[in-house]
Amino acid sequence: MAASSVLDRYFALSERQSTVGGEIRGGITTFVAMAYILLLNPIILGGSTDITGAQLSIPQLTAMTALSAAIATILMGLVGNVPMAVASGLGINAVVAYQAAPQMTWPQAMGLVVLEGVIIVLLAVTGVRQLIMDSIPLALKYAITAGIGAFIALIGLVDAGFVSSGDGTVLTLGQGGQLKGWPIFVFVVTLLLMFVLHVRRIPGAILISIVVGACLAAAINSVATVPAAQWGLVVPELPDQLLAVPDLSLFGQFDLFGGFGQAGVVTALVVLFTLVLSGFFDAMGTIVGLSEEAGTAREDGQVPGLGRILTVDGVSAALGGVTSSSANTVFVESAAGIGEGARTGLANLVTGLLFAVTLFFTPLASVVPTQAAAPALVIVGAMMMAQVSKIDWSDPELVIPAFVTIVMMPFTYSITTGIGAGVVAYTVVRTALGRRTGWLLWLITAIFAIFFALDPIQQLLGL
Repeated sequence: MAASSVLDRYFALSERQSTVGGEIRGGITTFVAMAYILLLNPIILGGSTDITGAQLSIPQLTAMTALSAAIATILMGLVGNVPMAVASGLGINAVVAYQAAPQMTWPQAMGLVVLEGVIIVLLAVTGVRQLIMDSIPLALKYAITAGIGAFIALIGLVDAGFVSSGDGTVLTLGQGGQLKGWPIFVFVVTLLLMFVLHVRRIPGAILISIVVGACLAAAINSVATVPAAQWGLVVPELPDQLLAVPDLSLFGQFDLFGGFGQAGVVTALVVLFTLVLSGFFDAMGTIVGLSEEAGTAREDGQVPGLGRILTVDGVSAALGGVTSSSANTVFVESAAGIGEGARTGLANLVTGLLFAVTLFFTPLASVVPTQAAAPALVIVGAMMMAQVSKIDWSDPELVIPAFVTIVMMPFTYSITTGIGAGVVAYTVVRTALGRRTGWLLWLITAIFAIFFALDPIQQLLGL
């Protein structure tokens, strides 16, 4: 009874009309809904190489993803007192893997992630975030989210082998226009199952589908002759043991400013800006939406304790760089737990502890091939693309910049290019229409203009 009273006072259970049982149930549901990130984040980060050709270890990434999520989620519960679980953000990890890493070493890329978190904290405590939010048009924010969705969906299709570069074409279906091999079969079956479970609103649809896909892959691999190269990074074979002491050697492997020397100041700044833009605005939208869902937002739409929540979000992002698991952010899947009764940070403690327990089950990550995990990228991409419905496609000021932002990300395989092209297009179109543009947006446009014109500028200066 005393323990219950302490929990009630600290987390304001009665004030928010919640119970310990509801918080526990909600915390478990949130974990089940978002546990797929433990399998997906290592696939994304481990599937890329840095400028030296180095790849990060899947088991190490799995351990770091679990550790980072556990710490960040518990911190959000204790400090923010909200039922919003935190883990490596999809979209942000794609920026790290496919934009930062190819231009610098992994520690240098993770150093930029740490800097992103520090910047977000500073923005949260100084109020500068309002200036930035006002400078980026809402339609462009929606387009950025949708573009990242299209980009990560393409990554999933390519990683699974469903799409590849073809003879005479940029992209083609499978190999030579045909789907071949058992791994593609696993991908298709897993993707269709994920579609069915998602539209049926089955809790944990993504995780359930990945587990089923991994089991199917392991069964096929045990009875059929499948070349290991067809599976890619992970061959679906049962590990020698289910439990193991987690390998935490990636912890602290970051170089805070090395990326500026390796990739160049302008390139590193553009990547850093992209990380901040993606992480900051995505978190803002998710936090506001979840607060409305939990009934903690005020009538005027303001979120109580938003400063604390955003500060923890920034600290969590930096923690992702420290652990080499990419930037952490609030997960929209927390809505599943809210639907089961979560109203306070107590639910986060439950979710965080479950992430901590999974630290000792990292050998299971070696069973899940890309073909079983990649469908999650496709369906998450679809959910992110839903943001296009919020864009006024009849407004000439918005339609061209939004379109350019969305298509440039998958077409150039670059999130940075998509954001930059969209910002430049918006500024040009708005100016052409004789409308005023804020100084901060002009500054951002100038940075991207230098980024796009970097080669001729270097030639002009003889660099």
